[in-house]
Amino acid sequence: MVRSFDVAQGLAFLIWLFLLLFLDLILLGVIIKEGLPAESVIAIALANPLQVFRTASMMLFDPQLVLLGPSAYVILDHFGRTGYLIWALVYPVALGSLCAWLGYILFRRGDLP
Repeated sequence: MVRSFDVAQGLAFLIWLFLLLFLDLILLGVIIKEGLPAESVIAIALANPLQVFRTASMMLFDPQLVLLGPSAYVILDHFGRTGYLIWALVYPVALGSLCAWLGYILFRRGDLP
């Protein structure tokens, strides 16, 4: 791996930026270009906990999600306002807890070899 904490933190940040770019720009652009239905594209976007948080924070200030345009209809029709806010709280916490639990199971005996 790496010897320095600073290098590891920098690499983690770069990986996060790459994955964010990959999901937001490249993946969704390819999916839209291939002609998937809007519901499928929005479902893939909402599988990203960061995107869920972003849209939920927008919903707190703009209950109709005017900022999202037509995709707001899909979100609000599928979840409803209250349902989406519950999803935006439960999904990231559950995913983070699962990852923390898996990390604990993986590293409880020691560090990486």
